[in-house]
Amino acid sequence: MKLTVLLLAALLSLVAHGAERPNIVIILADDLGYGDVQCNFPAGKIRTPNIDRFAVEGMRFTDAHTTSSVCTPTRYSLMTGRYNWRSRLQRGVLGGLSPRLIEPGRATIASLLKEQGYHTACIGKWHLGMDWVKHAGKEVAALNIEKPGQNWNVDYSKPIANGPNVVGFDYYYGISASLDMVPFTFIENDRVTKVPKVEKQWVRKGPAAEDFEAVDVLPTLVRKAGEFVKQHAEDAKAGRPFFLYLPLASPHTPIVPTKEWDGKSGISAYADFVMQTDSAVGEVLASLENAGVANDTLVVFTSDNGCSPAAGIDVLQKAGHEPNGPLRGTKADLWEGGHRVPFIVRWPGKIAAGSVSDQLVSLMDWMATCAEIVGAKLPARAGEDSVSLLPLLLGNAQGPVREALVHHSISGRFAIREGKWKLCLSPGSGGWSAPRDPQAAKQGLPAEQLYDMTLDLAETMNLVAEKPEIVARMTERLERIVAGQSQENAVPVIIRKPIDGTEKQ
Repeated sequence: MKLTVLLLAALLSLVAHGAERPNIVIILADDLGYGDVQCNFPAGKIRTPNIDRFAVEGMRFTDAHTTSSVCTPTRYSLMTGRYNWRSRLQRGVLGGLSPRLIEPGRATIASLLKEQGYHTACIGKWHLGMDWVKHAGKEVAALNIEKPGQNWNVDYSKPIANGPNVVGFDYYYGISASLDMVPFTFIENDRVTKVPKVEKQWVRKGPAAEDFEAVDVLPTLVRKAGEFVKQHAEDAKAGRPFFLYLPLASPHTPIVPTKEWDGKSGISAYADFVMQTDSAVGEVLASLENAGVANDTLVVFTSDNGCSPAAGIDVLQKAGHEPNGPLRGTKADLWEGGHRVPFIVRWPGKIAAGSVSDQLVSLMDWMATCAEIVGAKLPARAGEDSVSLLPLLLGNAQGPVREALVHHSISGRFAIREGKWKLCLSPGSGGWSAPRDPQAAKQGLPAEQLYDMTLDLAETMNLVAEKPEIVARMTERLERIVAGQSQENAVPVIIRKPIDGTEKQ
């Protein structure tokens, strides 16, 4: 009875609002830095013509952030509209064999849009856990990357439970985690497409399907995305739109540009891979054009965190390219280079072409934004940290849409942004950049950092000693944010962690 009522409500809503509801496509790059796209940082040396053209056609954000500076936590926030530290994962990332992270019954963008009559698909890197069938007496890491000895503890021939299909996606095709994490095989819905029978190595070594090659992943994901758009274009024109979440596995390691792109940049393999990623974005946009649905589709392009040191940043810098632009730090850090990311939105006829916003926004704001776009009310205790960006996108915002935003590093350290002020509760980067927190503490650096982001985007002048009243106010606000929301199924959150050297992970 309940299901019938929900379906009827979705149908009535679709009839009433179908013509106003766009298809929604979210393209999430992997480890792409703020300065890796030229529309953000014109001094960059990597050509990104497709992303740049996309920015000219839509709205580009200059102060957009992930909630975390690493993969899994960012994806949790994007999908659920909640801060990542409200989950069980308080630091680091999951592995390819880790169990599901999104809590049972938790609303996601996909489940929200599916209830509103959308066709929903996730094509790409999941990295939010799924429940593999383990061999008797064997285990895998629950909240970390599995150890090499655990790689064959899974029966890859059995169906996988609690993957993307159970959180609102009608269709899933992709890889379980990062391209350098096991298993090296594609997954379609709840099964691997080919059972791993050999071992291969792309950074890490582990179970692989015999014909699986890392270099083929990006082209395959783009092809599958195009097929999904073509398959559902006519339904979309008839009033039943689609939602496509396309989390790419590039330009994350392994850095594997195809032969067509190998050497194209004249800089490095990473730069080649960024160029190929830009081309992939262009192909997805072309598939919308070719299917006749581009004008009825809202497209988001962004990244899950900043550029990683694994990209070979020193080589890029020698060529005059700063992958994180003018920002300090890299992936994993509390500094801006860890979590300020490219963020562009195009919605023809709705978003002013060539517009730029300097407002503080977050990827997790897409939960509330999608709800407002389709006229849906978020379920109780869902998307509680998400703020709708729709007024901002439509040019109707009266002042800031977001007053504050909490940042989180790979080691679980906290920072908070409030207007022009940013407070980091760490003496160092909170991640991988020097000085790491133990090193900073040994150097006698203050336990906190306060920056004026309007005057000091590079975070070089720590004002914590000069502005104790701002530090106190922002600390109190951070404590209220952490304590003031529901945290079902989560562990206690500690905002001031001891400096014990574990930041080296």
